[in-house]
Amino acid sequence: MPATHTVTPSGRWKWRTAFSRGAGYFALWMVIVGGKSADFAPGLGAAALAAWLSLRLMPPDPCGGEVRWWAAIGLLAHFAKVSVLAGLDVARRTLAPRLRLDPAFVHYRPHLPPSDARSLFLAMTSQMPGTIPSGPVPPDAIAYHCLDASRPVASELAMEESRLLDALGGALGSAAIGVPRTQGDP
Repeated sequence: MPATHTVTPSGRWKWRTAFSRGAGYFALWMVIVGGKSADFAPGLGAAALAAWLSLRLMPPDPCGGEVRWWAAIGLLAHFAKVSVLAGLDVARRTLAPRLRLDPAFVHYRPHLPPSDARSLFLAMTSQMPGTIPSGPVPPDAIAYHCLDASRPVASELAMEESRLLDALGGALGSAAIGVPRTQGDP
């Protein structure tokens, strides 16, 4: 029976993660209490406890992935725009029933392995105009129900996956992808 190999973060990585989380919690504490100097010591204690608890509940990614925050902010802005467009698209199709509909299932094989990153991808793509993930289909594909299959749904999904991969930077299990992807790569 072969031995299993698990990747664990190094001690330096854990300390760096603990420090960055603690600094974030401390900054949040100081914002909440108004930045009073009397709250500095309790804030350090609360931040240390929150950092310790967050490391217990959500340990650092074993593959060492790190979220790219500027890309994540851009992804969030894009997601908000796409969500609004999806809502407007549904309203338009409801109010103008003569619009062209070509409902069908499109099978898309994501590069993301089954992981939290893939779950996030499914949640994100459920907000795309006229598409909704409807479940897995073998082998390793996802069926998307589309209101208009004549649109380039698969390439739109590839762009969304590329944006997500760019923002995650290997976090949430997305590091299992062997080929680095950049925004715009289908």
